[in-house]
Amino acid sequence: MQTDHQQAGRHEAILRILKDGMVQGQAELVRLLKKEGHAVTQSSVSRDLRDLKVSRISGRYVPPPDEVALVDSDFSALARFVREIRRAGPSLTVIKTRIGTAQSVAVAIDRAQWPEVVGTISGDDTIFIATTSAGTQSKLIARLREHFQV
Repeated sequence: MQTDHQQAGRHEAILRILKDGMVQGQAELVRLLKKEGHAVTQSSVSRDLRDLKVSRISGRYVPPPDEVALVDSDFSALARFVREIRRAGPSLTVIKTRIGTAQSVAVAIDRAQWPEVVGTISGDDTIFIATTSAGTQSKLIARLREHFQV
């Protein structure tokens, strides 16, 4: 019988593995967890993925946005998802991300509570960020480029 400590450790390992790579199936995740010393089966991993609210997007598993935002508040792990930052008018900025990662990036931006950001809307691979003026948009774009190194 597994303990709460074992399950918590396994959940932590699953989230870390999903953030670090492109896991495409449960069998692959089972193999990676076993390699780290976790006693798992495909059915236990399936339950863990459901409990963790992991999504399957574009053929790979993606941790829930809240988990990414909480663990990576410095944006370092999210930087690899951001592909492009550009203006779309005097107060609308567009961020293009890898497919399935826009929501995670948008949640982190929202949680940062930057004064330049009026609001965000995210899709699968695109984020729209509203600012109040061209001046605040310029400040935001500089901040985004600094954090995401784009």
